[in-house]
Amino acid sequence: MIERRTIPAVETLLQYPQSTELVLLYGRPLVLDCIRSVLADIREHPNDDKAVPENEAILQLVVQRLETWLRPTLIPVINATGVILHTNLGRAPMSQAALQALSQASTSYCTLEYNLKHGGRGTRSEHVDSLLTRLTGAESALVVNNNAAAVLLVLSALANRKKVVISRTQLVEIGGGFRVPDVMAQSGAKLVEVGTTNRVHLSDYEAALQDSAALVVRAHHSNFKIIGFTSEPPLVELAALAHQHGIPVLDDLGSGALLDTARFGLAHEPMVQESVQAGVDVICFSGDKLLGGPQAGIIVGRKDLMIRIKKHPLGRAMRADKLCLAALSATILHYLKNEAESQIPVWQMISMTSAELQRRAQDWVEALQVGEVIGGLSTVGGGSLPEETFPTSLLALAVPQPNRFLAKLRNLHIPIIGRIENERVVFDPRTVFPEQDPVLLAGIRKAMTGTI
Repeated sequence: MIERRTIPAVETLLQYPQSTELVLLYGRPLVLDCIRSVLADIREHPNDDKAVPENEAILQLVVQRLETWLRPTLIPVINATGVILHTNLGRAPMSQAALQALSQASTSYCTLEYNLKHGGRGTRSEHVDSLLTRLTGAESALVVNNNAAAVLLVLSALANRKKVVISRTQLVEIGGGFRVPDVMAQSGAKLVEVGTTNRVHLSDYEAALQDSAALVVRAHHSNFKIIGFTSEPPLVELAALAHQHGIPVLDDLGSGALLDTARFGLAHEPMVQESVQAGVDVICFSGDKLLGGPQAGIIVGRKDLMIRIKKHPLGRAMRADKLCLAALSATILHYLKNEAESQIPVWQMISMTSAELQRRAQDWVEALQVGEVIGGLSTVGGGSLPEETFPTSLLALAVPQPNRFLAKLRNLHIPIIGRIENERVVFDPRTVFPEQDPVLLAGIRKAMTGTI
């Protein structure tokens, strides 16, 4: 261990001009903490010759450590994986209109809870309530911070200490360990399982509904499929049966599809409007999946039930902020104006034609003068449309060490995220915005020439 007397004092290092500049940039407290941290490392982990670095060298270490401490970790990347709703990469990118609305709400005061007509307090729910009810056909709406919160809030408001009926085919777990049974338990609801892991019939529900149940829950299989010898009653029949017993139905849709995915060559994803038409009383879905907006949990349903949900104390803890409401309102307007396919990035990517994908991939090959265009598959991702893929065109590069090559791309100033397929690195134009092409190509060139 280095002797303490050989290590410079903090005040000595602070006298250098470089330290003065650092204090102006970062503030004295942070610079002091960093200097002490660097000196502690020198003391505890000396060089082989146990020599203390020169003061200028120590200050250079301080600069490097400050940059490491303060370097942002939430940064933009280029998603070339072909997974449209890539959960690890932030799911749905938002439209330009949503970004503009978000900017306006964040850089100025706004009417979040102010009623201009009466000149007094308003309610934040009014900013999306009418838009959502007009779009879905439901009687009322509420926005919270994510879909897990939406489900928990509904269960807490409508079924605390009461029995909730759900099929064993729907006791799902999604990413991050979110389990439907755990959420039910947290809400205080008493879980009543019916059916088996692969089949459930109306008669199973009938028996359970006669035992003083408070709510029936249908959870959509958003991230898996049950195939083979399986069955579940149609939602419209389940709702009718529950209503015969005076019991409401909650439909946890998750993905939040408002357009028919079958139009784009994919399997049909249950739509919010379909659940409303089937007579479901309360519906929960996400704002940042197939809806294509900000992270949000959206609840729509019967007005009398929604009043109870809105009044529950948990509602305040879960409420959406002004940024979410601004971006979500702008996103919903795209649907009402029939421009979702042209304005919302998720639907732009889903609706891209084979010719367009082929042309973009070929342009990449010609620009790089290396690689080839091959056929491949894109996916929706984000817990939506499990096992569903659709054709795309890929730029394929044969490189000596594919994993090392991808690591180089991740170390770029704007990281590029690709994937490996058949021992080649591939890039899918479906999830790369056209304006990102120059950065993508420059990054690939750097990785290939070793200039990173």
